Amino acid sequence: MKMAVGGVHEVVSFDDEPLILVDEQDNEVGYLLKAEAHMGHGTLHRAFSLFVFNSAGELLLQQRAAGKRLWGQFWSNTCCSHPRRGETMDIAIHRRLKEELGFECRFDFLFKFQYQAQFDATGAEHELCWVYAGRSDVAPVVNANEISAVRYIAPDALDAEIEASPERFTPWFKIEWARIRAQHAGVYARQPLASLA
Repeated sequence: MKMAVGGVHEVVSFDDEPLILVDEQDNEVGYLLKAEAHMGHGTLHRAFSLFVFNSAGELLLQQRAAGKRLWGQFWSNTCCSHPRRGETMDIAIHRRLKEELGFECRFDFLFKFQYQAQFDATGAEHELCWVYAGRSDVAPVVNANEISAVRYIAPDALDAEIEASPERFTPWFKIEWARIRAQHAGVYARQPLASLA
């Protein structure tokens, strides 16, 4: 079931923000404006994906805002974006979660991977993506400029949805979710939040 989107409309994404370009070993090699980094087949840049689970082990999904240049209205993981020039990954992940969903939580790093996904003839993602998992039962306050809807879903139900309608989900999320299911099942095991302290 979709949850209602809140009244926050802060602009937090900018085409002219400088992203961090990297090589295949994740070494910084330069900077490029966000709009340019996503043109054509994309230029490899550093990114992150956050997976936030509640104490029942359900994943908080977001439906990307319709106005997104790439994969608007597709369902995806809790939050994903890029560290900006001069910004550490730790600062970036907490900044972006707060900007998009209005809460904070502790994250554990899971893995990083490289992928390229073509959206159309003029735009693509080409990222070296760091993937993190966290836990929170705080109700999200959704930034409507970034997100159309949010909902919680159990892992088995998510597997069934992806199998039945893979075209509804972002390409990076499907790759990440398959790896989390195969290698990091502990991040969504049901457990009281008190035990995570």
